[in-house]
Amino acid sequence: MSNATPVTKPSNKENPRVFFDVDIGGERAGRIVFELFADVVPKTAENFRALCTGEKGTGKTTGKPLHFKGCPFHRIIKQFMIQGGDFSNQNGTGGESIYGEKFEDENFHYKHDKEGLLSMANSGPATNGSQFFITTVPTAHLDGKHVVFGQVLKGLGLVKTLEAIETNEDTPLKPCVIAECGEHKHGDNWGVAPNDGSGDTHPDYPEDADVDLKDVDKVLCVAEDIKNIGNNFFKNQDWQSAIKKYSKALRYLAVAGDEQEIEKAQAKLEPTAVSCILNTAACKLKMQLWQEAMDSCDESGKSSLRALGSRQAPERVCAPICDAFSTRHTRSSFSCSLASCFSRMAADSPAGPPPTITTSASSANRSISTP
Repeated sequence: MSNATPVTKPSNKENPRVFFDVDIGGERAGRIVFELFADVVPKTAENFRALCTGEKGTGKTTGKPLHFKGCPFHRIIKQFMIQGGDFSNQNGTGGESIYGEKFEDENFHYKHDKEGLLSMANSGPATNGSQFFITTVPTAHLDGKHVVFGQVLKGLGLVKTLEAIETNEDTPLKPCVIAECGEHKHGDNWGVAPNDGSGDTHPDYPEDADVDLKDVDKVLCVAEDIKNIGNNFFKNQDWQSAIKKYSKALRYLAVAGDEQEIEKAQAKLEPTAVSCILNTAACKLKMQLWQEAMDSCDESGKSSLRALGSRQAPERVCAPICDAFSTRHTRSSFSCSLASCFSRMAADSPAGPPPTITTSASSANRSISTP
C-alpha cells in the first residue's frame, strides 16, 4: 500500500539534495532544489543523484555521458506534469540508468498526492531508466505504477513556470533545458537567489522567500527593492535584465496578501505593479519590440491585482510581459495614445509585424511512458 508523501520539507535531513539550473528560451530562469528519498528508495535516489553530478562517466547502451546537464524538459502537460531526463536523444525516446539500460521498480511506498513530486517515467514494470517527471497536481492514477523518489524543496514557482510554457502536442515551443545540475552538500547555500552582481538578494520566486506572503507591506517592500534594481538596469540600458527584474517584482506582488483581504491589498500593490508593467513596455520600445510594448500597455490598463494574482492554475495570457508571470483573465481592449504611437512605429519598421503516450481530454487519465 502506498503512503502519503512527507508533509514537512525536508522529510529527512540525511537525504541527498540535488539541483537543476534551468534555462528557458536561452535565458536563465532559476534553480530547482530537490530532496531525494534515499531513506525509502535508495537505488532510485542514487540513480538520479549520480545523473545530476555526472560522476558515472559514459552510458553502456547510449554511449553518452550519464549526466542531466544540457538535457531538456521534452514534454509538458498543464495540470499534470513536466517530463525530462532523456540525455541521449532529448525527445523522450532515449536515456539510460547508471545501472544499465533499465532497472526494476524499487517500491511504491509514496503516493502521487501533491504537486512537486519527483517520480520515474517508464514503459511498464521494471523499465526505469533516466527519464523522470515532476507533478504539478496530485496524480493518483499513477500510484502503484511509477516510483516516487523525491520532492521539490525550492523552485516550485519555476516548475509552475515550466508547466505554463506554450506547447505543441505537449512539446514546449521554447527550449527548456537543464543548463547546470549537481548535488548540495550539508551546509551549502541552495542558490535560489540570483548571483548576477546586481545586489538582488531575493529568491527568484516568492514561494522560496523567507517572507510572510500574507504581509502586504513586507512583500511590497521586497517588490519595490527588486523594481529599483530593475530601474538601475534601465538606466544602464540593459533592457533585458531590467525586464527580468520587473517581471520578478510582479511575481511577488501577484501572491501578496490574504485572499480574503485582496481588495485592501490591491490599493497598496497596484501602483507598483502598474509601474513595473509600464517600465517593461518602455524596455520593449527601446528594443523595438513594438507589439510586445503595446501588449504591456494593454496589461497596465487592466489594473486588477485580483486577476494578476490568481491563485488558480496559471493560464499563459501575458507572455509578452514575463515568461514566469501567470494570469487567468483574457486580454482587454485597453487602448491609449502610447499604444497608437507604437502601432505607427511598428508599421514603419523594416522588421514588420516523444514517447508513446496515452492521453485523453482529462489529465486524470494521462500516462507517463518511455520506449
